[in-house]
Amino acid sequence: MSKHKQSSFILASASPRRKTLLLEAGYDFEVIISNVDESISEDTDISPTEFATNLAFAKALDVAKKYPDKLVLGADTIVDFEGEIIGKAADAEHAEEITRKLFSKPHKVITAVALIRLCDNVKIIKYDTTVVYPRQMTTVQIAEHIAGNSWQGKAGAYAIQETGDDFVEKIEGSLTNVMGLPMEIINALLPDLIHHQGN
Repeated sequence: MSKHKQSSFILASASPRRKTLLLEAGYDFEVIISNVDESISEDTDISPTEFATNLAFAKALDVAKKYPDKLVLGADTIVDFEGEIIGKAADAEHAEEITRKLFSKPHKVITAVALIRLCDNVKIIKYDTTVVYPRQMTTVQIAEHIAGNSWQGKAGAYAIQETGDDFVEKIEGSLTNVMGLPMEIINALLPDLIHHQGN
C-alpha cells in the first residue's frame, strides 16, 4: 500500500481502531478529540445515514474551528437494525440487549466520514454501508461476550476484528467500514487533499 507521509491532518476521534487503520495505511496525523455529544437521540425523523453523516460532520467541524488551516477527519459509525439507530452500549445490560437483537438477523453498519479544512472551504461528507450476516449466538456465547467487555465503546456492542470468525457468517461490503473507517473512501480522498494542503 502506498505511503502518504508528505503532510499531516487531524483525526477528530478517540477510536483506537480508526487510528490503527490510518497508521497501517501509512498516514501521518495527530489525534484531537472533538467535544460533540455522540448519544443517540429519540429523533425518529432522521434516517440512520443522516444521523451518521450529521455526527461525523459535527465532530470534524468542532475541531476544524480550532484549527482552520488544518485538514480534519471526523467519523461516526452506527448500526442500522431495520431502521433503528444503534450506537454504543451504555452498560453491560444494554450491550446484552443490543447483542441479542443484532445477532438474530442481518443488519447494516454505516460509517460516515467528514473531511473539513475551513481555510479553503473543503467540506466533504461520504458514507459507506456494509451488511453483516451474523451467526446465531448461544446464551453462553452472549454471556461470555458481555463478560469479556470487548463491546465497550463500539457501535453495535461488538468489534468484528475481534469476534468476526465466531459471530459473523459473512459480510457484504467493506470490512474496514465495519471496523470504523471505510478505507476505500479515505484512500480515494485523503492523498489529494493532503497534497493540496496550503502550508
